[in-house]
Amino acid sequence: MGDGRCDAGRHQVTYSNLTTTNDERPLVTDNLVQNTPAPTATDETWWRQASVYQIYPRSFADANGDGIGDLPGVTSRVPYLASLGIEAVWLSPFYPSALADGGYDVDDYRDVDPRLGTLEDFDEMVSALHGAGIRVIVDVVPNHTSDRHEWFREALASPKGSPARDRYVFRDGTGPSGEQAPADWVSIFGGPAWTAVGDGQWYLHNFAKEQPDLNWANREVRDDFLHTLRFWSDRGVDGFRIDVAHGLAKDLPEGELPTWAEVIASPKDGSHILWDRDDVHEIYAEWRKVFDEYTPARTAVAEAWVAADRRARYASAEGLGQAFNFDLLEADFDAGQFRTIIEFNLGLAEQSGSSTTWVFSNHDVVRHATRYALPARNGAEEKQGSAWLLAGGSQDELDRSLGLRRAQAATLLELALPGSAYLYQGEELGLQEVGDIPDADRQDPAFFRNPGVDVGRDGCRVPLPWTTSGSSFGFGSGTAHLPQPSWFGASSVEAEDADPDSTLNLYRKALGLRGQLQSEEHLEWLETGRDDVLAFRRPNGWTSVTVFGDEPYELPSGELLLASAPVADGALSGVGTAWLRS
Repeated sequence: MGDGRCDAGRHQVTYSNLTTTNDERPLVTDNLVQNTPAPTATDETWWRQASVYQIYPRSFADANGDGIGDLPGVTSRVPYLASLGIEAVWLSPFYPSALADGGYDVDDYRDVDPRLGTLEDFDEMVSALHGAGIRVIVDVVPNHTSDRHEWFREALASPKGSPARDRYVFRDGTGPSGEQAPADWVSIFGGPAWTAVGDGQWYLHNFAKEQPDLNWANREVRDDFLHTLRFWSDRGVDGFRIDVAHGLAKDLPEGELPTWAEVIASPKDGSHILWDRDDVHEIYAEWRKVFDEYTPARTAVAEAWVAADRRARYASAEGLGQAFNFDLLEADFDAGQFRTIIEFNLGLAEQSGSSTTWVFSNHDVVRHATRYALPARNGAEEKQGSAWLLAGGSQDELDRSLGLRRAQAATLLELALPGSAYLYQGEELGLQEVGDIPDADRQDPAFFRNPGVDVGRDGCRVPLPWTTSGSSFGFGSGTAHLPQPSWFGASSVEAEDADPDSTLNLYRKALGLRGQLQSEEHLEWLETGRDDVLAFRRPNGWTSVTVFGDEPYELPSGELLLASAPVADGALSGVGTAWLRS
């Protein structure tokens, strides 16, 4: 575990008087105050530098013992969330769903999956979170519904050319009876992107076949989502995370469709057939008017996998207001890469008038403690961790200690940066990816549609361990919907809560300090004299120093506030981040 304290030297600070329970925030004296974030923004701008904790509800906490996490489970853990010092939670989809894609196949956008609770449970959860000073962001999935949505069932029961089918993207098949797909397009999850409905027509699904794409040229579709945004805003939701925000607007010709090779070659200048079209921003301009009907205005953040120079429009004040920046998530643990990414994205944020976002882990990628425990990719374009997963995902192949030290250092650097920090459930425990899930237990459609190529994302969605033992390590009274490994107990909340040097308590200290230290949204780089060391100062004298290599680094003068690695004689050991105040 990272030290989280200074061992010796001129900046000596100890945390011997840190007390933590599940019912109260940690209390730190000696320069630190109770871990309640100090106000740093008006109600209208709270999101600009917020710490947001992502909850994947089905894997967070199970209140009724059926093996699936639920909304009452989230409510039961509000004291824990408050103890972290976060400003907001983002909930992945909790809507009725067949779970063809982990809840991102939505049956009804204005209800709660009965397995996860009721609308009353949702209201109770929001009330509890707001009572703890935590805002609520919910996922909206506008690119596609599920194939069980009432609209799609109506479309299948209606004839070609009907208003019901016009809500989706239907096309005639080719061949004498339309028995062949309209085009050879490939879905994101692998396999064909068109599925026949039995009458010569086919529907488009850029993801799983259970996720038919909506037709956003249809006014009824647009109006219904405006209704959905108001429905949740009226229930107290503070903001929205927009899934596949770059995919809504499409421009498919009525006649012969282009080949997949032509689609891939389509220009990425706002005129692409399927992705990141300029006219998608007309949709978000309408959404912004809805957000601004509320006081404070509702916020939104776009999941837009687009070229970096095209993110700004999604983050504009006339649109969603903020967009995810995944660049650090895709980078190696390398000082040069980190600095280039930070400089570039702070520049983009300044251009758009928004604030940037920083992300290392989420529900779609291998956890960063594991990515950093693997050998460097050496220029390979494959996602970090994919080869390890395909080879069986053995923990024995990881340098777990190194991966955790790097993850802790990276997170402290992230939390020192201007902008919003998005944290994924379990990273505060230093959880590793569960890579060796048996095939029979896997759930992700990517695994079933890409055998031998992609094992899917289940490994980062394994239910959290809350206790050191038990049938599901405290996740619920029964078993968990994905198998938990035996080593989870040592990384549980119970185990780490009692350890002052744990990753959990490092996160608590860091988040508490962050809430007090936040300042204007810029930084000044400091000369370090080493290529493997990054240092910057925020306007209020808050300095962050990160050592990416193995050699210790002499820290600048100042009061040491926190460190993820030992500090001896004024020097930070290799692979670590330290915060100082001048």
